[in-house]
Amino acid sequence: VQLQASGGGLVQAGASLRLSCTASGGTLDRFAIGWFRQAPGKEREGVSCISSVDGGTYYKESVKGRFTISRDNAKNTVYLQMNSLNFEDTAVYYCAADVTYYSGRHFAGGIPLSWTYWGQGTLVTVSS
Repeated sequence: VQLQASGGGLVQAGASLRLSCTASGGTLDRFAIGWFRQAPGKEREGVSCISSVDGGTYYKESVKGRFTISRDNAKNTVYLQMNSLNFEDTAVYYCAADVTYYSGRHFAGGIPLSWTYWGQGTLVTVSS
């Protein structure tokens, strides 16, 4: 399956963006999806993820209450709604997929590090 993240852009602090992760060559409904980001000069970090079967979710502490992950299997798309963006959210955002994480209980220890499929990133730039 090939993943593509889209929806990034340049926004001012406090604005919102909705990122989309779409797939070709397969359907996303059997995959857990994770959103990751990498800011300039920093390591990639997990932002949020959603399981495939029970829809369990996990959020990085700094985005809780601001970001919402959701999936629309009919559209073969997973979204990351990002509200109240701030400068620290500036990064390239990637989506990833894996069939392993079918339940939210897989996220009890945080966002898993191992994901089978990765998409191209989309740049989010937040001006302060």
